[in-house]
Amino acid sequence: MNWLALLLSLSLLVATHELGHLAFAKLFHTRVRRYYIFFNWKFSILKAKKFGGKWHFLFFNSTTPDSWDEKNLAPEDQDNTLWGLGWIPLGGYCDIAGMIDETKSADDLESEPQPWEYRTKPAWQRLCIISGGVLVNFLSALLIYGIIFSHWGKDELPMRSATLGLQYSQVMLDEGFQNGDIIYALDGQDYDDIVDINKVLLLESPRTATVLRGDSLVDLELSGTLADRVSETRTKELMTYRMPFVVKGFVAGSHAEAAGMQVGDSVVSVDGVPMAAIQDITASLADHRDSEVCLGYFRGSRYDTIRIAVNDRGQIGVQLENNIARLFPGYRHVDYNILQAIPAGISHGWQTLATYVSSLKLLFAPGGAQNLGGFGSMASLFPEHWSWQAFWELTALLALILAFMNIIPIPGLDGGHIIFTLWEIITRRRPSDKFLNVAQNIGMWLLLALMILANGNDILRWMGLM
Repeated sequence: MNWLALLLSLSLLVATHELGHLAFAKLFHTRVRRYYIFFNWKFSILKAKKFGGKWHFLFFNSTTPDSWDEKNLAPEDQDNTLWGLGWIPLGGYCDIAGMIDETKSADDLESEPQPWEYRTKPAWQRLCIISGGVLVNFLSALLIYGIIFSHWGKDELPMRSATLGLQYSQVMLDEGFQNGDIIYALDGQDYDDIVDINKVLLLESPRTATVLRGDSLVDLELSGTLADRVSETRTKELMTYRMPFVVKGFVAGSHAEAAGMQVGDSVVSVDGVPMAAIQDITASLADHRDSEVCLGYFRGSRYDTIRIAVNDRGQIGVQLENNIARLFPGYRHVDYNILQAIPAGISHGWQTLATYVSSLKLLFAPGGAQNLGGFGSMASLFPEHWSWQAFWELTALLALILAFMNIIPIPGLDGGHIIFTLWEIITRRRPSDKFLNVAQNIGMWLLLALMILANGNDILRWMGLM
């Protein structure tokens, strides 16, 4: 399901990105010969073009008839675009007439520049055409975030309302944190949001942390190398909420149900040892495989104990409550009307983009290149079970990433074309077609190498070699 979600998300992003180029090209009367979602090397799933007053379609086709060529069409049809669906889901493209890009080189251009070609347009128009894809991806991300806030609202759990504290990864434990600590401040600055705390820890390398440990505030001296350690160990999460062990239901043949446990019971001790967090209780049960344990629990406000057999997998046959709203009294849900959702979405989009850009520095930490991921890593972001909210949140995130990555000034990306066009506007000197062709080829090889590295990392991780 997560691979299907990724494919649908990328299809939408590629389609809107290329539509951005097409819209500005049409605005400035520049021909777009082909518009493709996915690449069509040797083969197309679908081709469609309107001429002669009606639409024509080709399915599962490898060659385009000569009758579809603009040179063989009536003058009023020569400006029409061929719309296609390829079979390689690695991107898409607009074949803009008179432009050196991934679809053609300088040798493929007409000998005489034509008024409807990209190369004959003023530099400012070319800048708009090449920036259209990035602009549409960025604006669509902000719009999606606004729609998400309008439809689903926003869930918040202030850090200090996490009554059982946090469960920390090994790199955080090595820094001096203890499971159950609640972070109050970093470098003297108060924080109460787990997302903000994660960003500060990774991107700003604070040197001190103040935590609530039991009933006391404790100051910790941090190493300042947390980001490097995260990169080296490929730690995915710095911390998670410690959740109470509350019974939501039972599995077939449940030992807990047979012993008399009921839905809503909250376990708070194992064999007389106080513990309330899922993480501690499941670890303790795993240590008591094929034996009996005495669990202390609350049923409403009444405390009691019960003896339950633990199976050979360290389980007692219960399903646990995972609804944060029911588990933590400090949880709050914020609803937005449309007038509130749009500015909230814009603000959230900008913050998300800033965090993503800042996080790129982690790639230059020791072992950072090994953290690069390709399509497998992107697919793993999506949940295994379908969720429209998760789908749109991740689609908005990928739209921001696509917008930023495309604006990087590397030949082969939109950013390469943008930087050369800006150079022309500033110096009033236009790079030669030969130079653009060489730069395009170098950029494409760099991008291919990066894609091989990223997806190669995914394959090595899948094989257990990383």
